[in-house]
Amino acid sequence: MRDRVRHPLVAVVIALLLTVPWIGVFATYGGYGTVHPGENIAPIVAVVVGGFAILGAAFLLAWAAETAESDVPQAFAIAVLAVLAVAPEYAVDALYAWKAGAGSSEAANLAVANMTGANRILIGLGWSGIALFTIYRARRAHDPAVERRSGFLADVVTLDRRLSTEIAFLLAATAYAFFVPFGGGIGIVDTLVLVGLYALYLVVIIRGDVEESAEHVGVPAYFQGYPRVPRILVVLLGFAFSGAIIFTAVHPFAEGLETLGLQYGIPEFFMIQWLAPLASESPELVVVAYLVNKARSTAGFNALISSKLNQWTLLIGTLAVVYSISAGAVGTLSFDQKQAAEIWITAAQSFFAIAVLTNFEISTREAVALLVLFGTQVLAEFYVIQAYSEPTLTSVSMTVLYAYTAAYIVLGVGLFVVRRDSVRHLVKRTVSNARAAFEETPGVPENAD
Repeated sequence: MRDRVRHPLVAVVIALLLTVPWIGVFATYGGYGTVHPGENIAPIVAVVVGGFAILGAAFLLAWAAETAESDVPQAFAIAVLAVLAVAPEYAVDALYAWKAGAGSSEAANLAVANMTGANRILIGLGWSGIALFTIYRARRAHDPAVERRSGFLADVVTLDRRLSTEIAFLLAATAYAFFVPFGGGIGIVDTLVLVGLYALYLVVIIRGDVEESAEHVGVPAYFQGYPRVPRILVVLLGFAFSGAIIFTAVHPFAEGLETLGLQYGIPEFFMIQWLAPLASESPELVVVAYLVNKARSTAGFNALISSKLNQWTLLIGTLAVVYSISAGAVGTLSFDQKQAAEIWITAAQSFFAIAVLTNFEISTREAVALLVLFGTQVLAEFYVIQAYSEPTLTSVSMTVLYAYTAAYIVLGVGLFVVRRDSVRHLVKRTVSNARAAFEETPGVPENAD
């Protein structure tokens, strides 16, 4: 009886059952885009039902990605997981970009605000929170990725050096992002550069080795025991089903949170930049926390970095495409100076976070620094919104953004200078990976030391 209870399929069934109420709501109201919290469904119902569905789908997504590691490079499996986990963020931003193409200048600003908020949450809460959770968890269960060191908040999470490719491509995208506001908006050139960067990254990791799969337990181990064809079908079904649940449930979930927030006096623009992205990033954070809890910290951080990379390339790049389709002609998604400042602080935060990872470690101190910088900036922004009215509000808000941008850049430059040997090693390793990927026989092992 005990063996039956522990069968891996029991966990799969439980995860599926979590999605059933949302499937019922989705079918009742006729499909995607028809569930509107506050109109045809109570906000609290949308939050609870949608939240449980996202949770269940996140576990299914994680299991599918882990199972896929026996057939494709781990980095590629994680990249697919990252794209699906943040797909809701694409949907929300695409909606605003579409409205902007139809003539709404405010929608263009909201698209940028939502995009920058999502990116900053991923690092400010995601990278820092998962690092702290990893170190905390290691106090109770052994995690080979965590090293205990003497000193104040000195314990570190060590990362697999194979993440050099992701880090280097993210650095390239971040460097380019600083120049986006100078073009007056997000245009087709930005699309070509940023989407091109991500396509190149995919080519490099797809043509890499299929690493020896990590030893799995539970659901992934069970499905990896299947013959190849049924195993691949399970993976594809897991990706498709969980992706569909997450894609359809997150928007009503976020709208429900926004509606509840408005009832308690939280400004709408603040919610669109912070509350909605937090909801759309939740599947990714659940998946990574699950991986860390299994002592797979490297895979967890791979997912976080991959998510940041695809949001910082595909998400920005596709906004111009959606805008142009809506407008009926190739155009530029224009935004105001406030949103230009939002892009700069987001790029600066990314620059500092990459500097932290150049030695393939993130310490407790560094994680706390990321969290405190992010948290204090959001709180300062909230205070400004509450305390001032236009035009003073925008002026003070931009001053706060510029101050934090400068702080991130100074800290980032300092770390890059101190860790210049690590940066050279990272670049050398990435170049070696890329060269191996384009040789006639793909999958040449990495040999850069």
